[in-house]
Amino acid sequence: MRKFKVTLLVVVAYLLIAPFAVYAAKINFPDILGYKTLKCDFHMHTVFSDGQVWPTTRVDEAVREGLDAIAITDHIEYQPHKGDVPTNHGRSNEIASGSAKKRNILFPIAAEITRDTPPGHFNALFLQDVNALDTEDFLDAMKAANDQNAFVFWNHPDWKPEHIGWFDVHDTLYENKWVHGIEVANGDGYHLNGHKWGLEKNFTMLGTSDMHAPSLITETTPENHRTMTLVFVKEPTLEALKEALVKGRTAVWFKDQLIAKENFLDAIFKAAVKVTDVSRRGDRKILLEIANYCDLNIKLQRTGMTGPEEFLLPAMDKTTLKIRVQKGVRNIELSYVASNMLVAPDKGLPVKLTASAE
Repeated sequence: MRKFKVTLLVVVAYLLIAPFAVYAAKINFPDILGYKTLKCDFHMHTVFSDGQVWPTTRVDEAVREGLDAIAITDHIEYQPHKGDVPTNHGRSNEIASGSAKKRNILFPIAAEITRDTPPGHFNALFLQDVNALDTEDFLDAMKAANDQNAFVFWNHPDWKPEHIGWFDVHDTLYENKWVHGIEVANGDGYHLNGHKWGLEKNFTMLGTSDMHAPSLITETTPENHRTMTLVFVKEPTLEALKEALVKGRTAVWFKDQLIAKENFLDAIFKAAVKVTDVSRRGDRKILLEIANYCDLNIKLQRTGMTGPEEFLLPAMDKTTLKIRVQKGVRNIELSYVASNMLVAPDKGLPVKLTASAE
C-alpha cells in the first residue's frame, strides 16, 4: 500500500510539473574545420523595451528551441512600456543572466542603439556598462560601445525601403572600425544589402529572430525554426564566442537556406553529406545511397553530365539515386550546385559527390 501511495505521488507530481517543463531541442549541424558549431540568436526584446515577455522567458524559449547562446538587445532609446516598467538600461540582462547560466546558455550583455534610418539600428554585444550607450549623439553611443570592446553589428539594413543605402555616416563607422557585423536575415526577412555588404566590407554575417512577441515554436524542425546564426568557436565560452564573431566564423540559417562564406558552407556540406553505400545493378546502373546529417533540406541542381537534373537531400535522412553509366565505368563524380547554400546573393555552393563501384 505504501509503495502504491509513493508511486501515486510521483505520478501526480509529474502531471503538475510536466506542463511547465522546458525540453531542449537538438539542432543538427556538424562541427567543422576543428571548431564547435554553436546555434545562436543575438537580437531579441523584452518588456524592458518594446517586447512582450519577461527576460527569463527568452532563456526558456532558447532552451526549448535548441540554442547555445542568446543576447537580449533591448532598445536604449525606445521604451514604450516605461509607464509600467521603469526605464532601467541593462536590467533585462541582469534578470536573465542567472537563468542563462543555470541552463548553460552563453549570454553576452547587450543592447540596441536605436536611431532613425540613416544611420539605423545597431546591436552591441559583450558590454560591461549598458548605460554608457545612453547618449544624445549617435556617434558618441557607437564610440561608447567600442570603448568597451563590444562586437557591434548593423540591424536589418533593408528595413525601410525609402531609406536603403550606404550613407556618409556609414563611411564614418566603417573607417573607424566601429561596426563589425551585419544582419543578412532578420526574422522572416532576407536583407540583400546585408548580404552584399557583408561580403564586400568583410563584415561578420548574422541571422537573428528580432523577437518581440513570445516564440510560438514548440518543436524546432528544418521547416519551422527561428532565424539564427551558426558560430564556429574554439570552445563553448563567452571569450571564444566573441573571438569567433570578430573573426567572422559564422553561417546564417534562414528558412530553408544556409548563407555564409564559401569555405564554411563547403566544410558544412562535406561534413554533413556522405555517400554511405554503392551497389551495381548490371553493367550500366549504379545505386548510390547518400546521407544528409544536418537539419537543412539540401537542394541540388546538376552542373555536370551525370545524375538527375535535380534532387533533394532531406534533412537527417538518406536518399537513393539510380545512376546510369557507360559500360565498365566504376568511378563516379557527380557535379552539382547546392542552390540553397548561398555563397553570394543568388549563387549556390558548387559541390561534388564521388563514389567507386568496384
